[in-house]
Amino acid sequence: MIQEPLFTREPANPIVTPGQPAWRRAVSFNPAVFHDGKQYWMLDRCAGGLRPFICHLGLLRSDDGVKWEVASAEPVFTPAMCGSPIGSVQDPRVTRLEGRWWLTFAYRPYAWSSHPTGVGVPESHETDFPDLPPAPAADQKGSANVASGRSDNLTRSGLAVSDDGQNWSFHSWITSPDTDDRNVILFPEKIAGRYAVLRRPLEATSSSIWLSYSEDMRNWKEPEILARANFPWENNRIGGSCPPIRTDAGWLLFYHGVETTDASVKAVTYRMGAMLLDLQDPRKILARCPLPLFEPEAYYERVGLYIPNVVFPTSCLLEGDTLLLYYGACDTCIGLARASLRSMLDRLRANPC
Repeated sequence: MIQEPLFTREPANPIVTPGQPAWRRAVSFNPAVFHDGKQYWMLDRCAGGLRPFICHLGLLRSDDGVKWEVASAEPVFTPAMCGSPIGSVQDPRVTRLEGRWWLTFAYRPYAWSSHPTGVGVPESHETDFPDLPPAPAADQKGSANVASGRSDNLTRSGLAVSDDGQNWSFHSWITSPDTDDRNVILFPEKIAGRYAVLRRPLEATSSSIWLSYSEDMRNWKEPEILARANFPWENNRIGGSCPPIRTDAGWLLFYHGVETTDASVKAVTYRMGAMLLDLQDPRKILARCPLPLFEPEAYYERVGLYIPNVVFPTSCLLEGDTLLLYYGACDTCIGLARASLRSMLDRLRANPC
């Protein structure tokens, strides 16, 4: 489906796979990667099993961004740090802002359990934890919430902070507990004097990318629509992927698009697209590629433990003219791909909005 490829996969892919310690032996994916001036660091979403699918954030380090080693015997950010040891923290994105490292993450108070099918989205159900609090009365009476889980167990997004990128503490919530709202990503600088985040509140049909502002990173304005799914490869939903990269041409935003390929077996394909946003007003989309720029092709991107046919970028570093794109593959392992920033901007400029 993609045009002439812009990205080249790292020959050593997958660069990170599940393994010991026990809390990351099932899956390791959707990484947040950053460089502190001395070496590369990675927060990976990892889990020791799928039933229940309790996810933590582990810490890895690297000298070259390719060969990684586990840097902490214990997770560095956990659901217990957000209020529930039987919950799940997911999909980290790290941004450097005002001299500190900021982490946005998704959180569910009570982890679900999953049964992969090998062909599509896993069959999942809420876990019957021994100490699980009773469901809200409205759910017990048979409300519509039951079909999609307890109304007090929706995914919300939060913010954590670190001075060294290794020791993290919970900062605040960005979204409310009564709305499924994830793929929250912090811009690396203030815009018109305000902090800004991308959001993706769940909608009835296909979810979109939204934008929200704050004066203090604790109280966030109601989100405004930024971009809706426009193309066939986005027919299920779109959401932000990596923290936006400032360029002379505008904010370079990579985003994921999900296509439902066979609803009868919940088969989907996750791909990556790109758009260019105005530096002063990111609600203005300057350019957007109609075709995906990166899609599942390699075996480890098409076949994995959790869900097939997934590339899910969550971090992109710019080194000179080179974009280093880190992504989760099949919600199982982690890959790296490279592209030229100049070529990327040329592709976008050829598709103005």
